[in-house]
Amino acid sequence: MKILVIAATPFEMQPFSDYLSGFNHPDIQITTLVHGIGMMHTAYHLGRYLAANRPDLVIQAGIAGCFDHSWEMGKTVIIDREQLGDLGVEDDQAFKDLFETNLWQPDQPPFTNKQLVNLFEGVPHLPALERVSGVTINTVSGSERTRQQLVDKYDPAVESMEGAAFHYACLLERIPFFQLRSISNYVEVRDKSRWKIPLAIQQLNENLITYIEHLRQGSAS
Repeated sequence: MKILVIAATPFEMQPFSDYLSGFNHPDIQITTLVHGIGMMHTAYHLGRYLAANRPDLVIQAGIAGCFDHSWEMGKTVIIDREQLGDLGVEDDQAFKDLFETNLWQPDQPPFTNKQLVNLFEGVPHLPALERVSGVTINTVSGSERTRQQLVDKYDPAVESMEGAAFHYACLLERIPFFQLRSISNYVEVRDKSRWKIPLAIQQLNENLITYIEHLRQGSAS
């Protein structure tokens, strides 16, 4: 089985990279790719990789902001559907996405009712983590106005800068995939003193390593 694990930055999966230094299994081949921050970098580097390689599974691992203040920092979730939160037009004080302007149709491939939905087809031993919705933006939200606009329009659970590009590529290529995110901060007026990035990275990588270990044990049985 060929697995590609990708992340926006090297530090987001450094513990997993350390784990791979001692990983050896005759039936599982794991490759990592650091694709850079944002949708543009993700689209280019992942697209370039998939043009030359055909993995059996792609996993995107990263940290994220969440909209629900009842969530604990470090909580790790799987994103089952993605939306584009800032691709569209400004119409005076309103933002309209490309579906609302009729430039895109709600169910044009690979969208389903305006969302990039992962049905997890072909994913072996999907982790038993909560499945939630994501919104992808080019500028990290840092104001109450932006936060409320995203909540009102898309009702997302988490926010990232790469998820939608990842879903889009894998859906079009019909490659099994899943996106793993661990919460490092709340989506609010920026206060980095409240962020828990090391904790989020720790929890993210622990869940990623646990998943690969389950695959290895399942393959050995």
